Amino acid sequence: MNEMSSRALLERLVSFTTVSRDSNLALIGFVRDFLAQHGVECELFYNDERTKANLFATIGPPDRGGIALSGHTDVVPVEGQAWTVDPFRLVEKEGRLYGRGTADMKGFLASVLAAVPMFIERDLRMPVHLAFSYDEEVGCLGVRPMLDELARREYKPVLCLIGEPTGLKPVLGHKGKLAMRCCVKGAACHSAYAPYGVNAIQYAARLINHLEEIGQALAQPEHHDERFDPPYSTVQTGVIRGGRALNIVPAECEFDFEVRALPGFDADTVAHRLQRYAESELLPKMRAVKPDTDITLQSLSAYPGLATSPQSEAARLVALLSGSTEFGTVAFGTEGGLFEQAGIPTVVCGPGSMDQGHKPDEFVSVEQLHACDAMLVRLADYLSV
Repeated sequence: MNEMSSRALLERLVSFTTVSRDSNLALIGFVRDFLAQHGVECELFYNDERTKANLFATIGPPDRGGIALSGHTDVVPVEGQAWTVDPFRLVEKEGRLYGRGTADMKGFLASVLAAVPMFIERDLRMPVHLAFSYDEEVGCLGVRPMLDELARREYKPVLCLIGEPTGLKPVLGHKGKLAMRCCVKGAACHSAYAPYGVNAIQYAARLINHLEEIGQALAQPEHHDERFDPPYSTVQTGVIRGGRALNIVPAECEFDFEVRALPGFDADTVAHRLQRYAESELLPKMRAVKPDTDITLQSLSAYPGLATSPQSEAARLVALLSGSTEFGTVAFGTEGGLFEQAGIPTVVCGPGSMDQGHKPDEFVSVEQLHACDAMLVRLADYLSV
């Protein structure tokens, strides 16, 4: 059987348009068939609509814990971006491999798949697990049912390596995220009689201002963790919708906000503070005009932060594999906190840079891809009898 290089596999993976809003089943089918050709069975964990799936496979002895190599299969959209190449066809120029997902994070998946024949040939004392997920880009949603199942098993991975792009430097921490929607129900009337209505936009503005005050409090020096940039938990409003015409007092307004929380800080605290402000300061004024007005909050997505100890076995192993003890943190989130919650120590380390992720002409360098291949050879050496 002709083996495929990581570059050739990356070319195939990039050709699947696995934007989060679309199905990833064509890519998962390709991976399933690739593994089957090498005699490796896999499990699929579908979403409720059976339009997407996680894939989990084990190479090596199944009766003990092992090392999970984890990555997401979905990518962000390309609409509105000024690409100079076809984003879903791999293009190589001057030592760079261009295409959507090359950095975030199909480059890592390609290296993992290219290493499958090597893992099979070795007499592994511990197994290697492949954990490929969906919908990471929209709140780390897809991996959860797979982790729920792994948590119930007698033998689960003892370490997870998530191959998000870090320049192959081991990352031990990142912030968690909470995304919320606030809906303000006011009361409409003609703008000539504005005091007899309840202006939903104006009350939303007060709530947004209060969020800014909460964010300013979190930015005070006593809350800093200098391992992160910025070194504090942040709050920001990103989307707002409301109003129908200038001469109508708006009856509805909604806005979306997010909290990027340092590990150890409960992001729900921000939502609770906003809810208390709404109930104590705003709703009494609104309902004095119209009793059926309201302010409600709903969660859109959330995932926990990651904070792996530099003294942990997981950190020491990934330092050995990557050849670096420059432990760091990243500003972006990963599924790492969810693996940690499932009892699986986690480190983030993969090829490429998030400086290229989510942008037009996204790329991973050929050098980084080859370096990732070499890191997986060292993993096979470590796991071999």
